[in-house]
Amino acid sequence: TNFHVINGARSISVHLTDGRVAAATIVGADSITDLAVLKIDAPNLIAAEWGDSEELQVGDLVWALGSPFGLDRSFTFGIVSAKGRRSGNAATRLNVYQEYLQTDAVVNPGNSGGPLINIEGKVVGINAAIIGASYQGISFAIPSNVVQSQYQVLKAKGWIERAYLGIQPVAVPQDIQEQLGLAIGEGVYVGRVEPEAPAERAGIHTGDVILQWNDFAATDPTLLSRAIAATKVGSTAKVRLARVESKSGDPEPKRAELELSVEVERHPDSKPIQDVEE
Repeated sequence: TNFHVINGARSISVHLTDGRVAAATIVGADSITDLAVLKIDAPNLIAAEWGDSEELQVGDLVWALGSPFGLDRSFTFGIVSAKGRRSGNAATRLNVYQEYLQTDAVVNPGNSGGPLINIEGKVVGINAAIIGASYQGISFAIPSNVVQSQYQVLKAKGWIERAYLGIQPVAVPQDIQEQLGLAIGEGVYVGRVEPEAPAERAGIHTGDVILQWNDFAATDPTLLSRAIAATKVGSTAKVRLARVESKSGDPEPKRAELELSVEVERHPDSKPIQDVEE
């Protein structure tokens, strides 16, 4: 299910289609990717089969299952509208650490955590987000391949440790791209630096363009966020960046390139399950 579905709950129960109600315990939870793994003790359960979200094509039929507005076991259907949706549009509130499937299946509050299934009845996603407060024909699901990889970690460890830089990564604005002489798609713009974050301590400024993180070439905000998150906590990372500098007497701003060292810290929202539950 989604983390936001169970966040803050004192007790959790799962209602089965045959009328049984089973108490659930949290095996693992991760607020950053908005996923949680629950466990129930009940006989004669039939597991849903995972599908391969990578095999989905735009236009494929999909079905969403959930309890919109408390109307349990509601099925809706639509098509895959897009794949690889990433953070960048403020209206979507998508997570910067992963990509999403976009569908036009009717999804409303209460569908969160429910499965998105393909024409074979296999789970290809977990419904996670919508635009606005109710159905507008645009909904988002975490792809099954992402869910499965996160599930394995949550099941084994209970939480997911991620590294943290403390920036808002966005696409490079056109004027900055031109000033720095960057190719299209080269670099990731630092839209904001959080106070007292590793980035600030390392000397990264708002307005810088990150070109490389260790051996990873920065070309996309989401992919850079993943690369940073996957860095070993406690290690020292190298970041190469470009900056527009204006010096006294220079007729025009010039490009400066810097290589900085960053002491990598654990993401403040990356917590063990006991801390999450508190």
